[in-house]
Amino acid sequence: MGWKEFRHNKWVRFIFWALLYVLWVIWLGNYWWLLGLIILFDLIVTKKVHWLFWQKEYKEGEKHNVWLDWLDAIIFAVVVVTFINIFFFQAFKIPSSSMESTLYTGDHLFVSKLAYGPRLPETPLTIPFTHNVFLGKESYSTLIRKEYKRLKGFREVRRGDCVVFGFPNGDTVLRKAPVEDYYTLCRTIGRETAIDRLGPVIARPSDKKDHYVKRCVAIPGDTLQVIEGLVWINGQQQPTYPGLQLTYTVKTTGQKINSKIIEKLGFNLGELFFDPALPGYPDMPLTAERLESVKAISSVVSVTPNLDTFPPDYPDSYSGLFPFADGYEWTRDFYGPLWIPKKGETVELTPENLPLYERIISVYEHNTLETDAQGQILINGEPAHSYTFQQDYYFMMGDNRHNSLDSRYWGFVPEDHIVGRPAVIWLSTDGDRKFPHNIRWRRFLKFV
Repeated sequence: MGWKEFRHNKWVRFIFWALLYVLWVIWLGNYWWLLGLIILFDLIVTKKVHWLFWQKEYKEGEKHNVWLDWLDAIIFAVVVVTFINIFFFQAFKIPSSSMESTLYTGDHLFVSKLAYGPRLPETPLTIPFTHNVFLGKESYSTLIRKEYKRLKGFREVRRGDCVVFGFPNGDTVLRKAPVEDYYTLCRTIGRETAIDRLGPVIARPSDKKDHYVKRCVAIPGDTLQVIEGLVWINGQQQPTYPGLQLTYTVKTTGQKINSKIIEKLGFNLGELFFDPALPGYPDMPLTAERLESVKAISSVVSVTPNLDTFPPDYPDSYSGLFPFADGYEWTRDFYGPLWIPKKGETVELTPENLPLYERIISVYEHNTLETDAQGQILINGEPAHSYTFQQDYYFMMGDNRHNSLDSRYWGFVPEDHIVGRPAVIWLSTDGDRKFPHNIRWRRFLKFV
């Protein structure tokens, strides 16, 4: 038997695909799917049932039906792309500058689901190629709801990883402002006003929340503290990543910095504002490398970091910073110390630390939480002096530290919200430029 005959032998093909299928079922962990071997056997070997009923079997020389061929191609694409999106990779576009200068607004990424293990869909009834919205309406149905399950991945989330996850506060959104943080609006302008102006309210399942990308700076069990804008974990300062940037007040001799220098340094022009009254730039985002370059410019008089000390500047009042309670004298640049909850660990509950964990207890881990008239904490109607966490949590921050709405503003990221890890940038476009100058060729096929 030659190689060509060997490859096309129906038994060889069946054994090959059956082995792959069995490995997939073992990974999936649901052995009822082994019944699919019967269908696979008939598709390849016996061919008694016309499983692909939409396909027409043409006789030799018979003219093809163009519409049926297109239908076959579309169904094949939907099935294959959906399978890849669920188990392997998913396309994602960076919507904001919160991760600059690591990930840029306009970066198009492939996110690896294999890195931490893919989540199985909790709401599988979804319009193909959509996440949560289609033509202004929800693109999914909650008629079928499944429990959270994650398949085995290559590894756990590590400190320093860039991570794509479901926005924790995205379980409730406003129809007219779906990208705004509903809970922040309720704290600032009031719930009734927010709903009246921007409603109605829409509740979203966990797997249909909008996706964010940030850097994981603390993992379960860590104690985090931010000092002068830099992260310390368990008493040790963390590495300063090449893309990490803070904003500085840059005073000049009176004129703007030469535009060619600005362009060469790679600034996001949308974030750069020159104030002639200063004169200079009140909020120039600088990495450590850029900081030295800007200091060396002849027209620059001084460079001062914009560090926010307590009491925080507006809008970073206690109502804007997690845990949104008095008694925590924290700012975006001086934050913590804060312990990150870990699965199986137990914490003593007090009225003082309850604001840190109340959303975990009531929302992420589905308990009823109340405080009675005497100040006693009740969980599921029973007095509670402690709580044991049911899953791991993470603390995420953007590398653009002074222009990032991250865990400092909405708290912990539950493990079941983790989507994957950015793997490769396949396209990057600059919204401030016109084609073809808007394409960032140096970021084409760049690994993250």
